[in-house]
Amino acid sequence: MDRIVVRGNGPLNGQIAISGAKNACLTLMPATLLSEEPLTLTNAPRLSDIRTMATLLQSLGAEVQTMQDGKVLAMSSHAADTHVADYDIVRKMRASNLVLGPLLARHGHAVVSLPGGCAIGARPMDIHIAALEEMGAEIELKDGYLHARAARGLKGADITLRFASVGATENVVMAATLAKGTTVLRNAAREPEIVDLVTCLRKMGAEIAGEGTDTITIGGMDRLHGATHPVVADRIETGTYMLAPAIAGGEVELLGGRIDLLGAFCEKLDACGIDVAETPGGLIVKRRNGRVDAVNVVTEIFPGFPTDLQAQMMAVMCTADGVSVLEERIFENRFMHAPELVRMGAQIDVQGGTATVTGVDRLKGAPVMATDLRASVSLILAALGAEGETVVNRVYHLDRGYERVEEKLGAVGADIERVSEDG
Repeated sequence: MDRIVVRGNGPLNGQIAISGAKNACLTLMPATLLSEEPLTLTNAPRLSDIRTMATLLQSLGAEVQTMQDGKVLAMSSHAADTHVADYDIVRKMRASNLVLGPLLARHGHAVVSLPGGCAIGARPMDIHIAALEEMGAEIELKDGYLHARAARGLKGADITLRFASVGATENVVMAATLAKGTTVLRNAAREPEIVDLVTCLRKMGAEIAGEGTDTITIGGMDRLHGATHPVVADRIETGTYMLAPAIAGGEVELLGGRIDLLGAFCEKLDACGIDVAETPGGLIVKRRNGRVDAVNVVTEIFPGFPTDLQAQMMAVMCTADGVSVLEERIFENRFMHAPELVRMGAQIDVQGGTATVTGVDRLKGAPVMATDLRASVSLILAALGAEGETVVNRVYHLDRGYERVEEKLGAVGADIERVSEDG
């Protein structure tokens, strides 16, 4: 099993290219199941989660071909003839549940295992199920699988989600494109990845309005056609690398990064003394002075502060001037990185969904263990500004969401390397 070794060695300077968004790509890929014609995605990130989704689609009979070193995904579901999403694949990744809506809409039946992913709290499927049942689906949980049927096809409905679930919004929007009649989805999630999905579906011939707001209207079509679509830039990767010079110092330009996707996050950076400016190629980040100031953070659904950047922000607050309070309102069990940061000398007190961080002058390198995707990169960020060597173990989590992190950080001056178990 690989590990990442980081030695804090001062400021970072240079450029980092931002990849296509993992969460957007994982949402776009199941859209191929809605049409018999090819769907091609460009700017795809090269990640293990993307390979897992490709394997899942192939198990359903779809064709998935990677080109240009994995940055282009050429997919076709003209011969897709299987409607069972097997546990052995689905257990590896939460986003696997996004095949449920497309399979049900196009074929009228689907058998999908309950999904897996990072152990960061309950992310129940009941919101997905309730919405699809309003569209006429009959869904039964049996032996760990959701058995769904819509013998006469799905029908348009007026649906209000009890929580603005990103996954449920994506599943319903895709399913509704082939439903009979019009679907109005209220309390819909507003994330940029949903806007990107709708943009792609519209290229495929779907009639959709309201993406980016809490009410999305979808007109059902008889069929969708093929399309080519570039995956939107990864706002979470962008935010993560924005914090690297905040911790280590220096000035880093993020090529392809977009401030408009990170409004609430950028407001917090400004409040703690980090300058962010747009450039012709993306955005540039640097510390305003020396030590950053402590700020309080509350994670919220978009457009609020992203839960997927909470762990990384905590790493910055560990050496901030003052006391910060981070409140996690999206997922429980998402402070598992805190004990590992404490091993590096951080002062963190976790009480339920709230973490109080008292800034110290500097962290010290230590052996630490990654517990989930975002936690793993938070430890790497912390190590960039720490004294001495940090060894981050169990980095297979990292490879699910960050493309070649050691190469990207190494290119701006970080002393970082990946070491194999026998290395």
